[in-house]
Amino acid sequence: MGSDHDVLQDLLAGNERHVGELPDGFFSAVQDGQQPDLVSVCCSDSRVPQERMWDVDDPGTVFTPSNIGNQVWDEDDGDLIVNGGMLYPIAHAGTDVAVVVGHTGCGAVTAAYEAATGGSMPGPQGVDKWVDLLVPVIEEGLESERINADADDETVINQLVEYNVDRQVDFLRNAADVPDDVEVYGFVYDFQGIYGDDRGRAYLVNLGGETDPDAIADRIPDEYADAVRRLLG
Repeated sequence: MGSDHDVLQDLLAGNERHVGELPDGFFSAVQDGQQPDLVSVCCSDSRVPQERMWDVDDPGTVFTPSNIGNQVWDEDDGDLIVNGGMLYPIAHAGTDVAVVVGHTGCGAVTAAYEAATGGSMPGPQGVDKWVDLLVPVIEEGLESERINADADDETVINQLVEYNVDRQVDFLRNAADVPDDVEVYGFVYDFQGIYGDDRGRAYLVNLGGETDPDAIADRIPDEYADAVRRLLG
């Protein structure tokens, strides 16, 4: 895409193609409401295709909030509460599966890591709010024995991406507003070949609080064993 005018033209042309490609009755099942199978919070990064990564085409299947750092929380008067975009389908649309999707090379985790290690916040304020919410997670990760603090920055950041996914999963599983029967899964979307050679694979790193890869693999079909990998112990 080039100039702003070109971008607008591309949007209009793209939507024209979209309308022309839709089969008859595409929206019939969701005219009067939605009951998404899952809510999936991703980082608001243009390299992370929220629905395409699951090969989902049908409307009403995936509720897709996104924000800086795939955070499931928000701050209210100094307290962390479940983010409304994450909570809405659980509370009002019968959704009983929640998915947290981090991604390799996350800019939000990188910014929080730089702030936690003596650097400055990226700015402006609207960005800093979300990075600031991540800083305690990063500090906690760096103080733990799970992060290889002696490794290069890229390795540390990708370990922290996974650590953040674990923390977000834990927060959801322990939140009073999230019913106990809601399943919570944690993934890291890898488009950089950090976990393996299959770029674009969402690696299952946390299954309802279980983080041991062997234990996770035992609970899913054998054909998906290659999708279970972790950088952290």
